[in-house]
Amino acid sequence: MSELEKMLKGMLYQAGDKTLTLMREKASNLCYDYNHLRPTEYQKKQDILKQLLGSMGTDVHINQPFLVDYGCHIFIGDHFFANYNFTVLDIGTVTIGNHVMIGPNVGLMTAGHPLDSEIRNELHEFGYDITIKDDVWIGANVIINPGVTVGKGVVIGSGSVVTKDLSDHMLCYGKPCKEIRKITDQDKLIWEKEKQKSLKHS
Repeated sequence: MSELEKMLKGMLYQAGDKTLTLMREKASNLCYDYNHLRPTEYQKKQDILKQLLGSMGTDVHINQPFLVDYGCHIFIGDHFFANYNFTVLDIGTVTIGNHVMIGPNVGLMTAGHPLDSEIRNELHEFGYDITIKDDVWIGANVIINPGVTVGKGVVIGSGSVVTKDLSDHMLCYGKPCKEIRKITDQDKLIWEKEKQKSLKHS
């Protein structure tokens, strides 16, 4: 089994493997090109994202700078926005649904290292997949750790560190991140009133 296959199966693998090194170098060069474009060079940015990512849907916007390990293990749906300094360590697969919004300085970290120092010093690593379902809003400075699934319609408060799965339609925040309460129809009524108030002033 190759080191790439081990990596994608969540097994310990050697990151110094030649194939993996070349893949990371390719991704680093594409990120460099992306991050050094003018912000208004929209088509060039889209062209690079298509080369870099595993797949992406329509209406995908990622503010610069954007950093990844491999890029090809990231799969993004439609209507996606990520703000400045979005970092994805895609040792494992990162799957992002539709209508996902990500604040500045967010990190999706599939990568991990053994707790035992001797094995860690032998440069063994592992990666566990991250899944973010539809209609999720992730606030600024959030870190999502390996193996986490974020449920549909979840809102994660800024500065949270997510170490466990989050259920659908929950407001969540904290270090570690916890489910605080359900997002309900009452929230929709409140924000619908605010929307109507705003429209009156249009």
